[in-house]
Amino acid sequence: MTKFKPRARKVKILATLGPASSDPDVLRALFRAGADAFRFNMSHGDHAMHAANFATVRALEKEFNRPIAILCDLQGPKLRVGTFAEGKAVIAHGAQFVLDDNPAPGDATRVQLPHPELFAALQAGQRLLINDGKIRLRVKQVKSGTITCVAEVGGVISDRKGVNVPDAEVPIPALTAKDRADLAFAMEQGADWIGLSFVQRPEDILEAKELMQGRAFLCAKIEKPQAIKRLHDIIEAADGVMVARGDLGVELNPEEVPPLQKKIVNATRLTGKPVIVATQMLESMIESPTPTRAEVSDVANAVYDGADVVMLSAETAAGAWPEEAVMMMDSIARQVEADDGYTARVRMLDTPSDATTADALAHACMTIGDTIALNAICVFTDSGSSARRVARERPAVPVMVLTPSMQVARRITLLWGAHPVATRDIGSFEEMIAKGKRMALRHGFGGAGARVAMLAGVPFGKSGATNLLHIVRLTGDELEEYPAGSVE
Repeated sequence: MTKFKPRARKVKILATLGPASSDPDVLRALFRAGADAFRFNMSHGDHAMHAANFATVRALEKEFNRPIAILCDLQGPKLRVGTFAEGKAVIAHGAQFVLDDNPAPGDATRVQLPHPELFAALQAGQRLLINDGKIRLRVKQVKSGTITCVAEVGGVISDRKGVNVPDAEVPIPALTAKDRADLAFAMEQGADWIGLSFVQRPEDILEAKELMQGRAFLCAKIEKPQAIKRLHDIIEAADGVMVARGDLGVELNPEEVPPLQKKIVNATRLTGKPVIVATQMLESMIESPTPTRAEVSDVANAVYDGADVVMLSAETAAGAWPEEAVMMMDSIARQVEADDGYTARVRMLDTPSDATTADALAHACMTIGDTIALNAICVFTDSGSSARRVARERPAVPVMVLTPSMQVARRITLLWGAHPVATRDIGSFEEMIAKGKRMALRHGFGGAGARVAMLAGVPFGKSGATNLLHIVRLTGDELEEYPAGSVE
């Protein structure tokens, strides 16, 4: 078992696996470089490939004795046009173009739209965006089986290009047949998080959760304008949120995305649930070993905003420099968090506590860390809720989270500042103090003389009973009874 020190940063890095990173040696290198969790994109690859990656990640957990979260990102109900007689066609600027239910191959004047629900949802004046917005159509007329449009921006259109509908809520289920099969596979493999794509309403989340039966946490991907209208309900229903700027940037004007990103991050942070900022963060590193200055600023901005997680997509899945991309993101995050003004920046958002003992003690942990030389906050939790409360306060010191559940430990890997440790439960105050001290020493949170705040609930082992806060000082002798490698 390899000894692994805590990350020297609080924001987490989520790296997407793919052809460039599925080799076990590369995956290990990504973890060493700074990846805290891995995203499996179910839009690509087959179950055999993903199963092999599951096994590799779980082997890394054992090698480094550190919980690692796996997020399986479902493809979702992607809308696409049909095929063309010659594989592609050119739509002229200002020309009329028809989308219909005729399965015959298309040309420069028409193509099949194999989604009957769109014919009922669309109205004159609304937009259709094709191929990530490269082609922009405006609906002129909708009849049975026919949508007549004018091309505000024309261009080359080819087989099965994606269609975005920014102006209408399309009555399609959040889970396709493929998504259901992928979700069942992910549950069998033991995924920790499920990414639900193209969420439009909280009911989409409830549908997926019904199938999941509590076996994983659900991350709602905000990438549709319709989701913004019901943002607070969606956050309430989900366990975490992803600012999926790819499709969101297609369906909205580019200048609308940055303020929305801040709105989503802030709204999610108020709940204590993790929020992920994703898509094109270090896009140029797909081909280049160094990012642009604008990309560095983009990552830094998300860290300054207090996001729990920053994500790499194609940079690690298919890029030429996957390890370097993780190292760069890690370096940017550490540089930002070393800024003297960082703590004040992430606390600019007022996160008022609920009138509960648990919330009051979580807030006290933050203020104690500001007042005395505290090395860490040690949180004992069964469900992870106490850890979320503490992390919501954005304390200046790391949060070591001790839980008897490996499942909970993996899930809270995506939580800002959290260092999860799966360990046997405690049964008394004396055992809590002894174990907290040992774990703080063993996991690198100070040596002799270091002070640690311990947060727990009495009676021990009862979820939701957080009512105890205690400050201890380490002596350095706490490991003698339980040397490294002992089962705890």
